[in-house]
Amino acid sequence: MEPIRIKARKGLLIALAVTLAGAAFYLAFGNADISRDYKNIDLADRLSDTELRLSPPGKGSEKTFLFGFDRRSNPVEDARQYIPFLKYLEKKTGYKFMLKFAEGSSLADEAGRGNVHFAIAGAGSYLVAREKYGVISLVRGLNEKNKAEYRSIIAVAPNSNIKTAGDLRGKRFAFGNMHSTQGHLIPRIALKDQGIVLKDLARYEFTGSHLNAANAVSAGRADAAGLQDIIGLRLAKEGLIRIIYISRYYPSSGIFANKNVSSDVLKNVTKALIDFQPKGRDAEGLYRWDRTEMPNGFVAAHDEDYAELRKYMLEFGIIPKSKKAAP
Repeated sequence: MEPIRIKARKGLLIALAVTLAGAAFYLAFGNADISRDYKNIDLADRLSDTELRLSPPGKGSEKTFLFGFDRRSNPVEDARQYIPFLKYLEKKTGYKFMLKFAEGSSLADEAGRGNVHFAIAGAGSYLVAREKYGVISLVRGLNEKNKAEYRSIIAVAPNSNIKTAGDLRGKRFAFGNMHSTQGHLIPRIALKDQGIVLKDLARYEFTGSHLNAANAVSAGRADAAGLQDIIGLRLAKEGLIRIIYISRYYPSSGIFANKNVSSDVLKNVTKALIDFQPKGRDAEGLYRWDRTEMPNGFVAAHDEDYAELRKYMLEFGIIPKSKKAAP
């Protein structure tokens, strides 16, 4: 059975709080393929509630670096979180950073091919990029308990008669991005533990983000969805979804770099990331950083941290078994 891939839709059924200006900006592109319509957001313009400035792609300079990211919520909300963070990196390193939306390709390919120099991403995107291109893992995010780990949840509509993950055989399932750890890989592991594989589902779709997956349940297109724990727990608290499964902890999202970024730049950026104190010295100017997967900052990451998740990605065919990691 082939998965259904959908584009972002106008009129979100579950709305995470955004400003009126941000919402208007998002709705203006609501029926379009967001990955094609958003380019670079210039950090020279301070983000405010009344403007979210876009700049055309440029060649940049030796000290200008592009950051890509896995979509979590919607593009406006994600950008509002990441742009002040990149301003922190500018201040600490002396480099210039720009946020870049992927243009019709996966984040793994964007980072691996050098279309972005750095990527804020889950383990799934990192592992795909590592296998194909030999990208370099820099840091992992620290959660509220100061641990570099996170969970995934499976959620259904509040009035659903589905009680456990074992009840999902023959049901419709919404995943996030195909390379998402929390939105695809961990839910796949949970289904496997119940003896359920993709062919046992009535239908499944890759919606592109955690919010889109939640919306698929709310809209009745899916019976269940795999979500990031932070978003899922918040939506459940608001009564918009009901959680039927919470996974154990797995290695958290982090930041990785294209292998051609110079060692000096990698060293300086990594140091700035590890020094980041989002709840203390560096809190000023951040936007809802507590809702990210790295609310307490970062810790150094190593490729071997992801050995277990790599095993599952090979088993599920997300990474080809015949292909070895790039040098």
